[in-house]
Amino acid sequence: MSLPNHVPVNLLGYSRDQLSELFGEWGEPSFRATQVAKWMHQHGVTDFDAMTNVSRKLRERLAREAEIRPPEVALEKTSDDGTVKWVLRLPDGNAIETVYIPDSGRGTLCVSSQVGCALDCTFCSTAQQGFNRNLTSAEIIGQVWLAMQRLPAPEGRPRAVTNVVMMGMGEPLANFDAVVPALQLMTDDNAYGLSRRRVTVSTSGLVPALDRLAGHTDVALALSLHAPNDELRDRLVPINRKYPIAPLIDACRRYVEATGSHSGVTVEYVLLAGVNDRPEHARELAALLRELPCKLNLIPFNPFPGAPFDRPSEADIERFERLLQKAGYVTTVRRTRGDDIDAACGQLVGQVEDRTNRGMRMIRLHAEIPGTERRAS
Repeated sequence: MSLPNHVPVNLLGYSRDQLSELFGEWGEPSFRATQVAKWMHQHGVTDFDAMTNVSRKLRERLAREAEIRPPEVALEKTSDDGTVKWVLRLPDGNAIETVYIPDSGRGTLCVSSQVGCALDCTFCSTAQQGFNRNLTSAEIIGQVWLAMQRLPAPEGRPRAVTNVVMMGMGEPLANFDAVVPALQLMTDDNAYGLSRRRVTVSTSGLVPALDRLAGHTDVALALSLHAPNDELRDRLVPINRKYPIAPLIDACRRYVEATGSHSGVTVEYVLLAGVNDRPEHARELAALLRELPCKLNLIPFNPFPGAPFDRPSEADIERFERLLQKAGYVTTVRRTRGDDIDAACGQLVGQVEDRTNRGMRMIRLHAEIPGTERRAS
């Protein structure tokens, strides 16, 4: 893993195994990887010269051939409910968004994995921005680094961030090779030391990558389902046309079995008025998930400009929840947080130089979805 000549590489995204491999090539003992990882991630140090227990020879070589470069904060906004959103500027001119959600007893960081998203989910503001590129491991873990450095630890807790969810901009499993080292750092005791059950990867359904994931980590899994049948999901989540619901549910079951997860999968379901929130949808969903160890997280739609959907009424939301609970599922309704700063679920947009001609595709997809004609017109 030799570093290119004269091109400093950002070590922020290197897992401890990757650091150990690099230092081994340099003739350094493997424990140097632990030392450098602790300085970067636990102490927030970006200056190699400040790593006082690292040999001067290694510090000098690191200064010549590497760097520790966290993301640049272009904007920070705080919601009335305490939610914090950062817009992070990337070197290529794109921007991503990261959101911190404080709650009693925990603080959850919502992390992005891509600049935009290529999956075309019709109810998501990020999808309308198009897709530019994958984030690097350094750009992914850099969001965690930044939050740890900028947020004061609440009274009674050693740090502000207790949970990380890969639910920001992008599909994490479409950026597998960069996401996995970042997950390893999140759970490494010599980096961020988060419990694996407190780190969650959310996927819309890339089945081959989901099967690969169990060979690299056992973090918690969330499935962005949003429909109880293939006909409707094809329209809401177009990746379903390639990986339909049945093989996707099977892949989730395999992940649970391979990782020994006691809590199973969190099934996420955005409720869209008149589209997927009817009693028949709840009953169909209950039957669909019967063989999958799971709990359900219902997400009332968060509006964004140009969206062809409406948020269901509180009565419809409560009815949907009750039907699933009656069927025996642990079911919660996600409380909207940060919507006054566009930081709620489905509202993250960043700044994306789109490469996908997304706008026209979104118009065509909206025209296909029953129940959206009134809003689309």
